[in-house]
Amino acid sequence: MPFGGGKVTFEIDRTDLQNPTEDRFTCKRFEKALNVTLNSVVFRSSGQDLTTAGTYIEMASRVTEPILLGLAVLAVRNRVKR
Repeated sequence: MPFGGGKVTFEIDRTDLQNPTEDRFTCKRFEKALNVTLNSVVFRSSGQDLTTAGTYIEMASRVTEPILLGLAVLAVRNRVKR
């Protein structure tokens, strides 16, 4: 009940729902979804605003760094073993 004993009414302006199928599946939206998914699941985002190429280079480096580190450890182990 509002102050002073008045009556409150709500009016909802509702338009008919539309199915935006032509705008839903675009290359730009797919790239954004892929980027968000990979950053949240696989990679840690650096927090910097990078270009598209920079983002993919950062992702590639995050994959190759552990591989190269493992190969370096195996190379050192092989040298010390002999």
